[in-house]
Amino acid sequence: MYEDDNVKVNEYLYRRVDIEDAVSAHLQAIDRAPVIGFGRYIVSATTPFSPADLPELRTNAPRVVRRYVPEYEAMYARLGWKMTPSLDRVYVNAKARTELGWRPRHDFRSLIERLATGGDSRSPLARLVGSKGYHVETFADGPYPVG
Repeated sequence: MYEDDNVKVNEYLYRRVDIEDAVSAHLQAIDRAPVIGFGRYIVSATTPFSPADLPELRTNAPRVVRRYVPEYEAMYARLGWKMTPSLDRVYVNAKARTELGWRPRHDFRSLIERLATGGDSRSPLARLVGSKGYHVETFADGPYPVG
């Protein structure tokens, strides 16, 4: 139903993180550990959404995304991509940004901007690392780890 890159870019709205941002979050946590001690953080791309958007995200995600990143529609049309019709959760990285001083660089808007200039949706580090086979493939009788 969706191309692989289409799914991944959609996920930057609510759950995915680029490996470069994941690494930088860990480095920030190491740097801040003497002051903070132990902490748990959500490390994901920064969502454009607010809590007020949550009910409508469940029923009409494309309309909500259009309010924040209207240019996505033309890019998706050009690529033949689709926006997911609804979102059932949104991960919020605010605590990691506040307590760790973490500044993720890759989010849905930055990916749309990169695609608009002919770039790849993946960061240079993500392209360098590539796929490591840790995703789960679903078969008729259930999910099985790949690799």
